[in-house]
Amino acid sequence: MNRIPSVNLQDFLSEDPDKKQKFINDIGKAYEDIGFVALKGHFLNDALVDHLYKEVKHFFELPVETKRNYEIDGIGGQRGYVSFGKESAKGKKEGDLKEFWHFGQYVEDDPERAKEYPENVQVKEVPEFNAVGKETYQMLEKTAKYVLRSLALFLDLEETYFDNYIHNGNSILRPIHYPPILQEPDNAVRAAAHGDINLITLLMGAQGRGLQVQNNNGDWIDAIAEPDELMINVGDMLSRHTNNKLKSTIHRVVNPPRELWGTSRYSIPFFMHPISEMKLDVLESCIDADHPKLYEDITAGEFLNERLIELGLKK
Repeated sequence: MNRIPSVNLQDFLSEDPDKKQKFINDIGKAYEDIGFVALKGHFLNDALVDHLYKEVKHFFELPVETKRNYEIDGIGGQRGYVSFGKESAKGKKEGDLKEFWHFGQYVEDDPERAKEYPENVQVKEVPEFNAVGKETYQMLEKTAKYVLRSLALFLDLEETYFDNYIHNGNSILRPIHYPPILQEPDNAVRAAAHGDINLITLLMGAQGRGLQVQNNNGDWIDAIAEPDELMINVGDMLSRHTNNKLKSTIHRVVNPPRELWGTSRYSIPFFMHPISEMKLDVLESCIDADHPKLYEDITAGEFLNERLIELGLKK
């Protein structure tokens, strides 16, 4: 497979059972084969995306000392600002060539759950940044809910199987800035090859090429979404839960050609996480004689904690 399949969420949401079933089959097969799909018909609109990118650029253009005021100690980078080069891929000592921000869950109906998460950090220098971040977060979370409903049906589970696990889940919206490259990188890239931690990741059309996905043959292929598409991939939690039936594919963000080193790149992924107590135990329906159970039982919270330590974000 040398391209990313494309599907339209409106087919799943339609009243036509044939269209809905075709969507389920197509997205399920894509996630079995390559772990990525391009999705049209989501809940973001162009005006919201444009507004978000504008405010994100305003934030990252602030002086470094101003941005560092929003870097919060002791929370593993789960909210607010994470400075340049601080995160590295699992097993890699060089820091990625990026800085980023984290918006987290907006819990409004569960005071106990709200205590579990750090507060979102308010940026006073860019007043619209927080409001547009919240709106984008909620539209992507809504989109992700229906993608997971389609996958539940593909896995022969009840359609709303994931709903209670993702309601008030520990999801993260991450605006990333890859600054201009000013000197020959020492074995570092914008984002080294990695798999995502979470259930699924939704990435709006990144500004500039660079994202590459490793197919089953080990070849790197460009993953380029159309302007109206989200690129959505399976994360390690969902792959583990399905005994690798749905693939968490290794991907990376490569450095641009030297003539483009002077340019910034912006990217905004949404990492869909469940609540911490969700059991990621391998689904019984994904185990048989040809596919023995590959993973020990673990909760989402335990798995996330392990991975944040591996990434250098937690001690």
